[in-house]
Amino acid sequence: MSEDQPRWLPLSDLRLRRSYKWRAYPADVIPAFVAEMDVTLASPVTRALQDAIAAGDTGYATLDPELAQAVASFQLGRFGWQVDPADVRLIPDVMAGVTELLRRAVPPGSGVVINTPVYPPFFHHIGETRCRVVEAPLARAGSRWVLDLDAVEAAFTQGAAVYLLCNPHNPTGLVMTEEELRQIADLAERFRVLVLADEIHAPLTLAGARHIPFLSLPEAQARGIALVSASKAWNLPGLKCAQLVAASPALRALVRRLPEELVYGAGNLGVIASIAAYRDGGAWLDQLLVLVDRNRRLFADLLADRLPGVGYVPPQGTYLAWLDCAGLELTGEPAKVFLKKGRVALRRGPDFGSVGTGWVRATIATAPEILAEIVERMRAALA
Repeated sequence: MSEDQPRWLPLSDLRLRRSYKWRAYPADVIPAFVAEMDVTLASPVTRALQDAIAAGDTGYATLDPELAQAVASFQLGRFGWQVDPADVRLIPDVMAGVTELLRRAVPPGSGVVINTPVYPPFFHHIGETRCRVVEAPLARAGSRWVLDLDAVEAAFTQGAAVYLLCNPHNPTGLVMTEEELRQIADLAERFRVLVLADEIHAPLTLAGARHIPFLSLPEAQARGIALVSASKAWNLPGLKCAQLVAASPALRALVRRLPEELVYGAGNLGVIASIAAYRDGGAWLDQLLVLVDRNRRLFADLLADRLPGVGYVPPQGTYLAWLDCAGLELTGEPAKVFLKKGRVALRRGPDFGSVGTGWVRATIATAPEILAEIVERMRAALA
């Protein structure tokens, strides 16, 4: 087996981990509530971290020119997006970047559009800046999720100042099309809306879908800032390293107003690991996508066989599953029932907005046998 071949870890190894995912619940609970993978690290990342530890390189982070170049090279090679390394800025994580941009881009009370159901911290961080959440829920077209552009336009018409775009989308796994993104860019220009494009899951776009970076569209550059990271695709969230990119004079000026101390919230080991991931982790990532693709199909089969009452649209991107449990007619909030009776921890649907009532989110980036056990425990909770 190639050293760059990712491998799902057994439960016995995972129980030794000290991260929040594995310490939040008692040992008899299988945790599937955090967007974190149960996988070995990519060997280039492991080597880079080992070398840094051996050298005692554990000081404060700075924007290493190698990181900016690695981001630019990865985006060009993977998605065809030409990024000027000079436009890459180091931030601790995507949400820290969003918070500081909102504080400087718009006054308190401004409306920020989000496509619910959506990543729960969006609500908290918008509130932290004293802005208003404006929901433009996703829609369903047959068996798939789609962006409701009419809802987005209505929110812009009513005076929203910012659109916090999540693409690929958490939790539904929707990957937006080029035409949808062009229409977003047109609406943003027409209504003078700033688009903050959270593309943290972009490297996890799966077979059958194609990720289009928002700023790769020329018409989007005057109105958009992209926020990217290696943290989800290479399983590095605790190392604290993300990047933002602005490609127009006005938005570069906005980024220059971000506080200098924002950089110090990033981790030096995160910078080192991210350089290795972007520059040398492509082969590992390709194999990971094969594993995640298998899991999304396996999960569909397991649900159809063991829990046919649960609605599931396999994601186009991410390793997340957004599950409709309304048809189960549970006597209580689904995640609480599955935890109490099945000893499996899933993320509560209402955390993703009011449209999430009756839903749960599961993380499916784990070994097939653990995935089967998750479904079996969910089924057992209905007995």
